[in-house]
Amino acid sequence: MKFVLSTSFSTVAHLTRIAPVADEYGWEAMSFSDHVVHPEQISHDYPYTEDGSRRWSAFTDWPDPWVVIGALAAITTRLRFTNNIFVLPMRNPFLVAKAISTAAIISDNRVTPAFGVGWSEDEFALMQQDFRTRGKRTDEMLEIMRLLWSGEMVEYQGQFYQFDRLEMNPAPSERIPFWIGGISDPAMRRAARLADGWVTDLQPSAEIIESIERIRQWRREYGREHEPFEVMATPNDAWDADGYKRLEDAGVTHILTMPWMFYHGDTEDVALKIDGTRRYADEVIAPLS
Repeated sequence: MKFVLSTSFSTVAHLTRIAPVADEYGWEAMSFSDHVVHPEQISHDYPYTEDGSRRWSAFTDWPDPWVVIGALAAITTRLRFTNNIFVLPMRNPFLVAKAISTAAIISDNRVTPAFGVGWSEDEFALMQQDFRTRGKRTDEMLEIMRLLWSGEMVEYQGQFYQFDRLEMNPAPSERIPFWIGGISDPAMRRAARLADGWVTDLQPSAEIIESIERIRQWRREYGREHEPFEVMATPNDAWDADGYKRLEDAGVTHILTMPWMFYHGDTEDVALKIDGTRRYADEVIAPLS
């Protein structure tokens, strides 16, 4: 089992102090959430809470993930970087491909982007991207980015994106794996069909395990059952070796967690965050590894 440190809702200035500690203490990766803006009022409920309210308050830091990843890659040596989740269809595929390939080069191939289709229709409107077609556009964007990351002359003629022969460089020196996040059937099917892994939401272990079985069935239908596949899970009912072992046996490869919450709660003290990062590594990660 590998462990990924969640930076959701964290003050950006804390990240350059936490990342070297995670790098030293055996964390597999750091993960970054994604919003561009925080509308004071939203036109649709947040889909991952019972009452539709958001899990964060106004004025929470939401840094650009790829700017932060580039900065942290320069002060770490082995730590990987991922997302929970990067909202792909809210962007232009060329700009996303350029940012990720640059981060891959700077980090010596230590990036595993994780994409979702998003829920905030308000942000899509501000980014001038169509919300209704976001799933189908995501499929095309993933194909386009794979082409662009080859560094060769490529072209594409899809329903939503079309371009004649061009190249994008610098290209990454290794294949960039990517994961898909989301707990809807379309999201999990997309992960089964196109991705190298799947990212859960904050869910009970039983739901995570059931979803993995469904994804495995779809992967068999797509003829991909023999290809490597990773699962980054955020269980809301597993916090010890037995709970993690059950998930690992079911196919979970990574646990996403916020370590200081176990020791100091929702603190804004960076010293306590660093202490929690170290203690969790010593008490949980080291024994399980």
